[in-house]
Amino acid sequence: MSATPSRLRQSVGPVVVTLLVALLAGACAAAPAATPPPTAVPSSSAAASTSPSGPSASPTFAPDAVVHPTGAAEVVLRYDVAGGFVPVEFSVGHLPQFTLYGDGRVIFPGASDVSGVPADGVATGGRLRTVMLTEPQVQDLLKFALLEGGLGVATGPYDATGVADAPTATFEIHADGNDKTVSAYALGIDATGADLPMRARLSRLADRLSAMESGGAAGAPWEPVAYRAMLLDASGVTGVKVRAWPWNDVAQAAFRTDPAANGMPIRKRVLTPAQAQAIGVTGFEGGILSGFYVRLDDGTVATLAVRPLLPDETS
Repeated sequence: MSATPSRLRQSVGPVVVTLLVALLAGACAAAPAATPPPTAVPSSSAAASTSPSGPSASPTFAPDAVVHPTGAAEVVLRYDVAGGFVPVEFSVGHLPQFTLYGDGRVIFPGASDVSGVPADGVATGGRLRTVMLTEPQVQDLLKFALLEGGLGVATGPYDATGVADAPTATFEIHADGNDKTVSAYALGIDATGADLPMRARLSRLADRLSAMESGGAAGAPWEPVAYRAMLLDASGVTGVKVRAWPWNDVAQAAFRTDPAANGMPIRKRVLTPAQAQAIGVTGFEGGILSGFYVRLDDGTVATLAVRPLLPDETS
């Protein structure tokens, strides 16, 4: 791999990097300012639209542009934080912090919508929100991610010595000939080693992308077209409310064991929005993370977790 992304080789320089940082965040990484509003990540001369509808045609790329997929269900850039010392329901039910699709749509969980644990013990996630970026904004963001954020040269995985039970940050990018996933364990936590410069660059990128989530009041609500329902064994659980099966039109036998669940006994199936609503949990749109226990036909108890499916997901 070359030292700089192929299409950006001529644009690397202190002036260009400074401009990119200014366009994306309005402040340089060396002197962080207050978190910008979601529509300022990235910023450009045109404000990001919160309209649910995307552009009517794919962009025509200029010779010096960062070429990327243009499909509405094609991931261009994704940032996720997962793992660490959390219940398994949260691991299977969590959503990426940031996903940019080829048509300019960004989908992220609205942090301000995340519920606490209500009296009935059922925890739900933050409702997904969306903004539409113009193609110049997409270009700004991808140039920052590849250059200042380090994804053009990053390989990974990047570890952190002496840190236990921390989550792992994962970046996925498909742009400028880069089709890669880069992970960094305990990103943002003090670490030692030769990877510190790259970890610092990835941390700056994570800060930019997670600014949307931390400002979750911005953007329009995004309505999923399907949900993933999962049953996890809860045998032996005590002191919880166990509910009857919530559906008449969804058979327990329709839940199939997930072969990609890393050995965990998870059974899953896809629900329509109406079937997800029929569970009867307020805030189900952001997913049901924990606390909803059901009695199965064989007399055992299972936890029911529900997660919205993103445009690139089918099951």
